[in-house]
Amino acid sequence: MRETIRQIRASVVRGGGADYHDQAAAHWIVGQIATPMSFYPEYRASRTSFGIDALGTVVVEVEDEAGRVGIGLSTGGVPAAYLVAHHLNRFVVGREPSQRELIWDQMYRSSVFYGRKGLAVNAISAVDLALWDLFARQRDLPVYALLGGPTRVSLPCYATGPNPEWAVGEGFLGGKLPLVHGPAEGMEGLRANVERFRAARTAVGPDALLMLDCWMSLDLPYALRLVEELAPLGLYWIEEAFLPDDYWAYRELRRRLPPGVRLAAGEHEWTRYGFSLLLEFEAVDVLQPDVNWCGGLTELMRIAALADARGLPVIPHGSSVYSYHFAAARPHMPFSEFLMMHPTASAVVPMFAPLLLGEPVPEKGRVTLPDRPGFGVELNPAVARTEVE
Repeated sequence: MRETIRQIRASVVRGGGADYHDQAAAHWIVGQIATPMSFYPEYRASRTSFGIDALGTVVVEVEDEAGRVGIGLSTGGVPAAYLVAHHLNRFVVGREPSQRELIWDQMYRSSVFYGRKGLAVNAISAVDLALWDLFARQRDLPVYALLGGPTRVSLPCYATGPNPEWAVGEGFLGGKLPLVHGPAEGMEGLRANVERFRAARTAVGPDALLMLDCWMSLDLPYALRLVEELAPLGLYWIEEAFLPDDYWAYRELRRRLPPGVRLAAGEHEWTRYGFSLLLEFEAVDVLQPDVNWCGGLTELMRIAALADARGLPVIPHGSSVYSYHFAAARPHMPFSEFLMMHPTASAVVPMFAPLLLGEPVPEKGRVTLPDRPGFGVELNPAVARTEVE
């Protein structure tokens, strides 16, 4: 087998919804959702107003001497693609994808002086996922087979979006609502948040899971008051309440949570080192790394090992097929997240459409992974991409 990597390519996709942040103005994910920028009235009504769609998707392809290609994605656009094409490429070309540990270590150590978190690790994540994809394709196996094999036939899911009643009716375990009003909107906003959650609970019934995604928007006093109000309504978890570096606030909120309410975080955390701090602070009940951002599948496995040692669940954020293979190989994975990318969250559509072809989606609330090689997806040739050289 000719397994040596002869080429790595990095391209960028803008518009058309390829990146889940980059959606049309009428899409629910673009509208008013509480964010760290909600403090400023001029950036409150739309997430695109502060530039959540500014970067677009970086697409990484690694090609071996036999012409097989592995595909990895992340958020990062032109800056991340530039890092891949002008820096990280030297650690990939001429190697074999089986050398993922060595490649990952060299990519990370070489970029520490400008990276450690954020954009640089997003670029590393895309490369790492492409390597896993290529390695599995070379062996004609799905990625989950390389992680120990499937532990179940299909994965139960909850749905993230503003329409949990529809999701529960379609067989999902429950829903995760985006918080609309942040602390800057005062008690009026807090009451509106509570009433919205109350209406959702009435709609989905007493047994469905119901979570709240706060997207780094809260301060500690507001979070404590919000949880106090929502706990009697069956709040399953409150997610990403604070900025990711405020481990102290996470620790205090978790210490004061009412019985039955959990604290989830990690969507905007990077590498095992960041997650180690969350664990050392005893700051979370549920870890939520995003495999497209946190360092890729190689690093997600390390993060999961840390959580396993403390008996905490790892339920990755979004990331569709890239995290589903991880979930399928986990014997104690309770459920997975499905991000509702339909504009009104009233139909099941693939997260990375139209960029990827063959992306599995839930049927009756459960995802079944095909046994196609790699992650089982291909790039859509109809989607325009700009290669960065």
